[in-house]
Amino acid sequence: MKSKYITNLTVPTNSSFTLKNVDPSDTLDLNDKKKARIELEKIHEQLAELQEKLYAQGRYAVLVIFQAMDTGGKDGTIRHVFGPLNPQGVRVVNFKAPCEIELEHDYLWRIHKEIPRKGMIGIFNRSHYEDVLIARVHSLVPDEEIEKRYEQINAFEKYLTENHVLIIKFLLHISKNEQKNRLEKRIERPDKQWKFDRSDLEERKHWDDYMQAFDRVLNECSTSHAPWHIIPANHKWARDLMVGNITLERMKSLNLSYPEPPSGLDNISIPD
Repeated sequence: MKSKYITNLTVPTNSSFTLKNVDPSDTLDLNDKKKARIELEKIHEQLAELQEKLYAQGRYAVLVIFQAMDTGGKDGTIRHVFGPLNPQGVRVVNFKAPCEIELEHDYLWRIHKEIPRKGMIGIFNRSHYEDVLIARVHSLVPDEEIEKRYEQINAFEKYLTENHVLIIKFLLHISKNEQKNRLEKRIERPDKQWKFDRSDLEERKHWDDYMQAFDRVLNECSTSHAPWHIIPANHKWARDLMVGNITLERMKSLNLSYPEPPSGLDNISIPD
């Protein structure tokens, strides 16, 4: 039975979805912050067990993708949901503007080489979707090339899933007013000032364009093999529980198990 989070937060395939219909402050009836944190701790325990089975079995890899507007909470979500796991089995990749060498290759080249190996959990802080988001908003490539990329990305993700990579995609959805509040805190708090970047203010001017670009991505690239999950992210504590729950349910779908032990273990005696 699917959890209410997967049921309510998954973008249907071939839909006419729009972020305008998603309340960024929605907590899906979560009203107790303390209980949510206790529930997240239980999820951590289950994720840790699944992570160990994932590594021991060595058959699957898990790729978690985060997209959001600036201040959307990608770093915090990664820290709070995946921080308690064994760090040896988790690798976070942060995709910034492509470097000169990356620009000399196709746009998926730098993505493919960072796909986690079997037994590992890989987390993308931003991803190949930047090439149909920022590229569209700022007209970095011709429109006809952008149009081709949706189908290319779907084919790329289908190839990965057919080769035992579980893809879990999250869009952390905050309101424009919440972004304003978070940017103001970055300016006001000495421990946050280092995170403030004036370019965030320039990107904020394109808020409506980004919402349209996200809508297009969600409708074109939420597939049966790699669906998008929209996380109302104004409330960080609710956001973390939603992401943790969906990650847990998606990993459970792999039916992970420990490999069969070597034969004859009951006849082995460890010498003093």
